[in-house]
Amino acid sequence: MSTLQSKYQAVRSMTRSLVAPLSAEDQMVQSCPEASPVKWHQAHTTWFFETFVLRPYLCDYRPFREEFHRLFNSYYLALGEEIPEKKLRASFSRPSLDEVLAFRAHVDQEMERLFACSIDPEVSRRIMLGLNHEQQHQELALTDIKHAFFSNPLRLSYGSAALPKEAPQPSPQLRWLDFEGGITEIGYTLNVAEPLDFCFDNETPCHKVYLAPFLIANRKVTCREYLEFMADEAYTRPSLWLSEGWEAVARGAWKAPLYWERDAGDAAGWRVFTLKGWHGLAELLDTPVCHVSFFEADAFARWRACRLPTEAEWESIASRERRHGNLLDTGRLHPAVATGTGMEQLFGDCWEWTASPYMGYPGYKPLPGALGEYNGKFMSNQMILRGGSCVTPADHVRATYRNFFHPATRWQFTGIRLAI
Repeated sequence: MSTLQSKYQAVRSMTRSLVAPLSAEDQMVQSCPEASPVKWHQAHTTWFFETFVLRPYLCDYRPFREEFHRLFNSYYLALGEEIPEKKLRASFSRPSLDEVLAFRAHVDQEMERLFACSIDPEVSRRIMLGLNHEQQHQELALTDIKHAFFSNPLRLSYGSAALPKEAPQPSPQLRWLDFEGGITEIGYTLNVAEPLDFCFDNETPCHKVYLAPFLIANRKVTCREYLEFMADEAYTRPSLWLSEGWEAVARGAWKAPLYWERDAGDAAGWRVFTLKGWHGLAELLDTPVCHVSFFEADAFARWRACRLPTEAEWESIASRERRHGNLLDTGRLHPAVATGTGMEQLFGDCWEWTASPYMGYPGYKPLPGALGEYNGKFMSNQMILRGGSCVTPADHVRATYRNFFHPATRWQFTGIRLAI
């Protein structure tokens, strides 16, 4: 119990730390329909514990405000109430930030009361799901506030310190690592006898897949390499793009990754907006390119006469590697240059698009009840990403973790690894 309680306190404390630099006005902004206000992130993650843990399992629990049960529901239709439209979350000027923080304090206090009781395994599993859910929203809050600050004409900075200078050596040369393929297992085998063992339902069941022999790059694609793609007028060449991708390029007038702007004063001709303000592309050329869509990743791979790895290929490699990298705990908040000579950057820096659509594994079963809507209902028109990013909590990601987004998504820290 002390382990679960300590993890709860640590995750909730991390959320407080991440939002500390933001004003009440900052936390109201929703700069695109895909994003949410930071105030809403804090309320929704608290709603999750109240709805799925405290209401059903804590004797004589009294909700903070009954209206919050509907107001901060995201997409759980099985709960039987009309849900406010996501794109309107920034219009909720009330409840105030102070009241949302009071809601969090109320739920934290009641969770402490729950921890003082004997907790059965099902409650422990729900708490673990709630904690991993909050860690997902910690990452989302940082990506959302980055987009909000970029959308503001003042181009505000989340972090006061500039990015640390990269080491003078360039990124390691892109090399191809050869894997013989064969039958391998992917997916997570959950220890049902251990309530604190955790994975999301979409990571199960563990199953065998056959992989043909393949080559995979030793590191992610860099800004320097992507700049060459741009210089070859790739954004004007429809032969490189999937049909829907070409439409997205035209509709969005894409000419570069999100957060890149022309800058005649930079040696590379561009500047890049980061959570720590503007930086010239010339100083970031050997860092992984990020904030590119699946369509851009796929077009870049075609341009290089390569492809994107499948999620099974990616996991078969990552499951052999130590889980470490440039994740949230480094405090960098932006991709960094690869420094080693082996397989690099599988975890952290930026999520890697794969060639795999988001579908359930053979034998997949969603969780029962409303919690079954957590992952399963999104298995349509989305692509799998793997590996985490520079704003992913370090203890949140693993080799089996399956992230997913629509292929046109760019506001997340998303990048590219090549395969053949």
